[in-house]
Amino acid sequence: MKKINFSEKLSEFSDHWSPKVIAEMNNYQFKLVKIEGDFIWHNHADTDETFIVLEGSMFIELEDETVELNEGEMYVVPRGVNHKPYAIEECKVMLVEPRGVLNTGNINNDLTAPNDEWI
Repeated sequence: MKKINFSEKLSEFSDHWSPKVIAEMNNYQFKLVKIEGDFIWHNHADTDETFIVLEGSMFIELEDETVELNEGEMYVVPRGVNHKPYAIEECKVMLVEPRGVLNTGNINNDLTAPNDEWI
């Protein structure tokens, strides 16, 4: 295992809504993703999903509230909860979730990113 620099890893890709794996711990993956604009409503029936904002700001729309996250903040979306992340301007985020989790959860569409894509 080598030291991982978030800025260096984030400079290796430019696409949005396509998480890249940078490390694993037990069965959990640490993924970096750049987000901008709207995503889709979805949920993850079998797992919680952690969003950690590294740079910028984002929102997670839930059925009864909208959570704003700024640099240095995190939020855990509980398993099975419908949510829709979005960012007005590009936001750089770390996701922590079990190996094999699709970014679109229970939905499969053109925003579904390849899984297990390492950088």
